[in-house]
Amino acid sequence: MNWINNYVRPRINSIFSRRETPENLWTKCDECGTMLFHREVSDNLNVCTNCNHHMHITPRHRFGVLFDGGVFSEVKVPAPTVDPLQFRDQKKYPDRLRAAQKQTEEAEAMLVATGDMGRTPIVACAQDFSFMAGSMGMYVGNAIIAAAEAAVKLKRPLILFSAAGGARMQEGILSLMQMPRTTVAVQMLKEANLPYIVVLTHPTTGGVTASYAMLGDIHIAEPNALICFAGPRVIEQTIREKLPEGFQRAEYLLDHGMLDRVTSRTEMRDELITIVRMLMGLPPAVKADLPPPADVPHGLSTPEAAVQAPVGTKK
Repeated sequence: MNWINNYVRPRINSIFSRRETPENLWTKCDECGTMLFHREVSDNLNVCTNCNHHMHITPRHRFGVLFDGGVFSEVKVPAPTVDPLQFRDQKKYPDRLRAAQKQTEEAEAMLVATGDMGRTPIVACAQDFSFMAGSMGMYVGNAIIAAAEAAVKLKRPLILFSAAGGARMQEGILSLMQMPRTTVAVQMLKEANLPYIVVLTHPTTGGVTASYAMLGDIHIAEPNALICFAGPRVIEQTIREKLPEGFQRAEYLLDHGMLDRVTSRTEMRDELITIVRMLMGLPPAVKADLPPPADVPHGLSTPEAAVQAPVGTKK
């Protein structure tokens, strides 16, 4: 028996052999292609540290760094009728819903919560683009109405983070009816003299842009977010002309008076605190006295937040 070949060499090879790296340790930036360490990306709120590209962020991750200490309470949203049109394309609509719920671990495309932001009580709601492209269906309409009713009842401002591909085709005309429903919800806030602030993220398109996403008192967008009704490719094919550089992007809309600010995600919380306190007639916040947001892992809220998970999600 050759103990060098049979024992020593395999032992040395096992020590110095290349170990497999878990796939979730690195994230590739869609814009510049830089490989980013997952913890670095999460700490920077899913913003590329090389080119400042704003990548997708879940509502729970966003709320975890928006509210003081990451503590927030969910607002219950009435569940609508599932698949009222018995819609089917390549898959049945209920099957698509279950797949999206399994992928995102959320009940639907919008999360509504209450809490304090810089010691200022607010109501916030955010769309999740990873849930069927954040499409606006009956649940999203119910969520915005629930958020507006909670804001009026608690006398708090409402902050909405939009991210959607438009109305949900599987609900047909019922999804389009959410446009006037959400417009009425926004009117409730205006009649109660409560601020309604919209943060438009990438992308915000279709019927969402044509309704509640562009009815705010203040419109803020994340850098380079696509904000439009019809996409640039559709417009180019229709008018048969080349569109200007950056057309329908946040910076272009800011230059043409459609937005009030374009603010980086890493600075969004401080910006919102300043604006909300100004609109509510409160004294300016002293930054040194503000409680910090929580250090939240990617896509999760803190266990200390005591958040009640929606029906159909994991706690």
